[in-house]
Amino acid sequence: MNKLFASASKNLGQIIDWHLVLSSLIALLAFVIGARALAAPMINGAGATFPEPIYTKWFSEFQKKNPTIAINYQGIGSGGGIRQLIAGTVDFGASDAPMTDAETAKVSKKVLHIPTVMGAVVVSYNLKLSAPLKLSGPVIAEMFNGTITKWNDAKVVALNPGVALPDKQVIVATRSDGSGTTAIFSEYLAQVSPAWAGKAGKTVNWFRGSVGAKGNAGVAGLIQQSEGAVGYIESVYALQNKLPFAHVQNKKGKFVAPDVANISASIPAKAVGDIEKQDFKSSIVNADGDAVYPISALTWLLVNEEMPKEKGEQLVQFLNWTMSDEAQKMATDMNYAPLPKELRTKVLARMKSIKLQLQ
Repeated sequence: MNKLFASASKNLGQIIDWHLVLSSLIALLAFVIGARALAAPMINGAGATFPEPIYTKWFSEFQKKNPTIAINYQGIGSGGGIRQLIAGTVDFGASDAPMTDAETAKVSKKVLHIPTVMGAVVVSYNLKLSAPLKLSGPVIAEMFNGTITKWNDAKVVALNPGVALPDKQVIVATRSDGSGTTAIFSEYLAQVSPAWAGKAGKTVNWFRGSVGAKGNAGVAGLIQQSEGAVGYIESVYALQNKLPFAHVQNKKGKFVAPDVANISASIPAKAVGDIEKQDFKSSIVNADGDAVYPISALTWLLVNEEMPKEKGEQLVQFLNWTMSDEAQKMATDMNYAPLPKELRTKVLARMKSIKLQLQ
């Protein structure tokens, strides 16, 4: 009996020893991984809020695969992102509008515009209606210059037969910061209304009586708070806040919802070559096509063509991954439209021109 007890005690001791060894190895491995992550340089970026939801998702998923790479992104608007890139305070910028010639002249290194996904600016509203609101370009333009002031205006009623529109004031919500979303929306207004010609840009002098907020999230909040409000936001923000949005009449006269297929229709295969020739800075606002949602746009990451090797290698690794089927599928799941495969191939080829420099 004593021998049996002694044998059992010895086996138990061996099990405990192995457990301790295994625990120590796991702890050591975790320490090594953690130490490498802490030692990795932080890659900093800032800019557009339009793609911020998918960028946040991408950074998280990419870091799970590459725990030694850390990316920090601040959604401060396209204008802010470009200013920080010019000042050299971030490693990359993000914008929904290409850099202007004046902005490009302020940087010492060539900046590449890397398109990442397509999205839609929606005209979202706070009204309880029996059917989705239908709006044409000219009517949207008149709402946002303060000419149409009531929801039961005859021009709005004519576009929405059978829908009871209230005798309520139209409260127009806009962006108060420099914004790529504003650039996309005002470019659309300028294309559909002579009254908006020459007024497009990342900042706009909105009419007195409109209300402003920073970021897509800020404008979504304004719409949500006020019955009768209307504003322009990236579609993801409308979906996240359960806000309705208008079907917008396109060039072919069709009223189109901003779903993934209708955003994707803005870049037919034949357009890819032209986009490459324009260094990927092309606008796709108000494109031709029966199914096209007319306020669709590309969004870009802005990176210097020459970068320090240590951070540059990691940033290029991330950029290449964003062009993968896996990353683009994540975008589709969040109501962004994936880039056409032909365009991704050309973007990947262009990224090979990035030069990594030893410091």
